[in-house]
Amino acid sequence: MTDDRPVVFVIDDDPSMRRSLDSLLRSVSLDVHLFASAQEFMHAERRDAPGCLVLDVRLPGMSGLTFQQELARAGIALPIIFISGHGDVPMTVRAMKAGAVEFLVKPFDDQVLLDAIDAAIERDRARRRDAASLADLKTRYRGLTEREREVMQLVVTGRANKQIAADLNLSLVTVKVHRGQAMHKMLAKSVAELVRMADRLGLPASVQPRSHTKV
Repeated sequence: MTDDRPVVFVIDDDPSMRRSLDSLLRSVSLDVHLFASAQEFMHAERRDAPGCLVLDVRLPGMSGLTFQQELARAGIALPIIFISGHGDVPMTVRAMKAGAVEFLVKPFDDQVLLDAIDAAIERDRARRRDAASLADLKTRYRGLTEREREVMQLVVTGRANKQIAADLNLSLVTVKVHRGQAMHKMLAKSVAELVRMADRLGLPASVQPRSHTKV
């Protein structure tokens, strides 16, 4: 089950830094989970909720930058805020190019960190909304019949009903019925909206029609 309360995961091998961050984040009513290493984080059960990861660059066993890559490979999309006492420009550039929200050098202002966490949580909420929307769209598309999918794919490439009828060897009336059903099931109010849905689904920009028996 998911929980909408934001959660912040902190990975830092310095106990005093973990205590300090725990106190700061709990003071603004954030749910905080502390870890001393990347390995400890990966083995822990994590609540499925909007959140972010506050990650130290220098960690035992695996650096924060290497762990950032591991998270991407594992499909864990938590926004990352790096903290470091030894930051430099190349390190910062590498982290930001890989998608980090912020790179803060210790000691940093508490409010700067809190602002970065707010931005990261909002980014994660947006990602989750987009993922849920896409999952719903895929479910609707799977609900189409094979013929409705064929007609839809030709509609979104700009083919007129008469052209689709010729392409699929169908009657014009049949094409209109399948087109209407596809629009209805996809909850598309216009062809333009259907085109945007097809784009999100990654449907091909052009379709090679197969020959069919006329219906």
